[in-house]
Amino acid sequence: MEWKTLLSPHRVGSSKPGVISQDRSPFQRDFDRIVFSGSFRRLQDKTQVFPLAKTDYVRTRLTHSLEASSIGRSLGTAVGVFICREFDTAGGQPSDVGAAVAAAALAHDIGNPPLGHAGEEAIRHWFTHSPVAQPMRNMMNDDEAADIERYEGNAQGFRVLTRLEMPDQPGGMQLTCATLGAFAKYPCASRVETKPSGVAGKKFNFFRLEQEFFKEVAESTGLVQAGPWAWQRHPLSYLVEAADDIAYRIVDFEDGQRLGLIDYSELERLFLEIIDSERSAEYVATIRSPIRRAEFLRAQVIGRLVREVSQVFIDHHDELLAGTLPKPLLSYVGCQEPLRRIESRSTRDIYNHRKVAEVIGAGFELVSGMLDIFVPCVNEMALEAVGGKTASFRSRRISALIPDMEENLGCEQWRQSGYYRLMHVLDYVSGMTDSYAVSLYQKLKGISL
Repeated sequence: MEWKTLLSPHRVGSSKPGVISQDRSPFQRDFDRIVFSGSFRRLQDKTQVFPLAKTDYVRTRLTHSLEASSIGRSLGTAVGVFICREFDTAGGQPSDVGAAVAAAALAHDIGNPPLGHAGEEAIRHWFTHSPVAQPMRNMMNDDEAADIERYEGNAQGFRVLTRLEMPDQPGGMQLTCATLGAFAKYPCASRVETKPSGVAGKKFNFFRLEQEFFKEVAESTGLVQAGPWAWQRHPLSYLVEAADDIAYRIVDFEDGQRLGLIDYSELERLFLEIIDSERSAEYVATIRSPIRRAEFLRAQVIGRLVREVSQVFIDHHDELLAGTLPKPLLSYVGCQEPLRRIESRSTRDIYNHRKVAEVIGAGFELVSGMLDIFVPCVNEMALEAVGGKTASFRSRRISALIPDMEENLGCEQWRQSGYYRLMHVLDYVSGMTDSYAVSLYQKLKGISL
């Protein structure tokens, strides 16, 4: 791969040529479009770790995304200095690299359904276990079914960016190919003959409905093709992944300490082990408040990891351009032992905390329950639209809650394709905030009005 194409300013779905201008970077414009979108705004009420938290401190997906974006900008700008010095970037500046990574990191969770990763798993579980889902599965080919069986927030995010936001223009938000390439940590379809190398083949990043948009991204940026509908990673996606990894691993640990799940003394010991600075150890001892101490140490840890990850990127640059680096960048930094202990402790006492598990367990019932309600109603409406049995009053009223129902009834693809209808229902459910999903489900079940 080559940097002059990897930093492509071409906008997906646009017929106008992309240009990198010095007054306002096209990647800054990507960032701004994402910030002002409704899908991004709804992240303020979506789970990061603690679903439906009653405290005003813990982070949501919105604050996590902003923090990951800030880290991503630092990483991108740091490696951008090296890239622009050593390679032809077709006019790109270090700040352009930082802006592209920042925009991609800002959007990295934009497709996540309510109640975190439990929402994704609930959709997969519903599709393979609910009697309501079986007739839908029978209407789909294997490629379509794989999209739902392996349902991915990453692929839903790409769908949000290229179709659901600004739906009246081709390519949706029409972000640059460089930003969308960096966004795609798993650049392949759900069912492929050959997966991308290493960790890039762990999941998938686009549904069949958006595969042509991703092909446009891949061709414009010059990604290496691994097989049909599969490409090797854009090098900047490793930085987006690292920004996310640093943000959740370090900041979630800080949240756990703030909520009393982790002792401050343990946080200080592990963070100082990463920082590895006598000066920082001496200074933190002068801070009276444990909260301020934790904030200072967290900032120092992030700074240290940003420097190390940037150097890892430069050291492995040839592998990144070939698309063959097998592991995330954070796996190559020197402070693996304290990072491992932080991850182990977080898994045991934060991510598997009883309060988290209780809400996530309820989330399975909530998401599955809503799909059991909405899908039969939508199918009844589709059957009536093709001259079949008249839909019930209940189905009419409930399906009216789904956006654009009148428009969809006039669309032949929507009437004929179970896959297309189900994706439309999943767009609605995935876009819900945690609070709205709980409130709507309670109303649909007659629990509250």
